[in-house]
Amino acid sequence: MGQLFDFTEVFNNLDKIAISFWATIRLAAVTAVLSMILGTVWASFRVSPTPVLRGVGTFVVNLLRNTPLTLLAAFCISALSDILKFHFSDVPSVNGYWWAVTALSVYTSAFVAEALRSGINTVPLGQAEAARSIGLTFTQSLRMIILPQAFRSVIGPLGSVLIAMIKNTTVVGAIAYGVEAASEMKALFFDLGATLPMFIGFAVGYLVLTLPAGFFFGWLSKRMAVAR
Repeated sequence: MGQLFDFTEVFNNLDKIAISFWATIRLAAVTAVLSMILGTVWASFRVSPTPVLRGVGTFVVNLLRNTPLTLLAAFCISALSDILKFHFSDVPSVNGYWWAVTALSVYTSAFVAEALRSGINTVPLGQAEAARSIGLTFTQSLRMIILPQAFRSVIGPLGSVLIAMIKNTTVVGAIAYGVEAASEMKALFFDLGATLPMFIGFAVGYLVLTLPAGFFFGWLSKRMAVAR
């Protein structure tokens, strides 16, 4: 029973675990920024007055939401990188990192777009009509009036998307970027054997990343709520 909860191996490999979680943080941070930018573009397309842009936005979002992340990551690293030789860098770890970022950003952007579109729908229609009446274009009214309110109203849902994205790093890491936390756990399991303390150690690490994010976005959502 004592060996079952022996955390000696966890403490002995704490440096490797810390490095792997730092890699996960770097992956998640860059992905959060890129997916937010892409998601805003897709959401803008979906509410655009131009039928072609609406069609493109709807098609892209529905395609990405219904494509497994594992399949998307495998397509990026196997088809685009290995077969078609599209490389971000000649260094395998750097190339794997950016392909992991690409797959995760593109996938997450669809969920950002849907969350943001729901926020856009909460903005009173009269505000958009008032913007048009004073001569603002669709892009100007979206940038200056609609999107600022939409972002404030969906901080909570966007936080949930971010937390899901942090957990999804385990998927792309196993395929493309082999130095983040999930890959390191797999390597340690292979070298030392799968143990309960090792699993608990990595689970606690992910809780340290996700729980504060959940509390922060919950607080920020209440703080920035739009009064109707």
